[in-house]
Amino acid sequence: MLLEPFLNVSNGPDAIAFYEAAFGAEIVFLIPPETGSTIARMKIAGESFWLADESPEHQNPSPETLKGTTVRLVLTVDDPDAVFERAVAAGATVFWPMEDQHYGWRIGRVIDPFGHHWEIGKPLKR
Repeated sequence: MLLEPFLNVSNGPDAIAFYEAAFGAEIVFLIPPETGSTIARMKIAGESFWLADESPEHQNPSPETLKGTTVRLVLTVDDPDAVFERAVAAGATVFWPMEDQHYGWRIGRVIDPFGHHWEIGKPLKR
């Protein structure tokens, strides 16, 4: 069994460029925008996710259309500070800064330019 998130975005080509710059994502599969709608499967450190241009006719709005999101993505990495800073440099907005949490994680949260929330962190060694 495999579970992969599917992100709806307002601009597929720009989203692809952001995820490549922010998280080092790689394209695995691509239906280009010339077909009418961008659809892509991407990988970050071997883990896959999908993205597509929003399509109201299929009830697939983006967070921008919804004025919020119902899902947060958790990206667990060896060096969360570096990935966090890279995401911010690529255009993400800081929701809360990187910090050690009382429950044993070093974590921060950014909002990507398309409205998706990413928690970037790792468990702390105890």
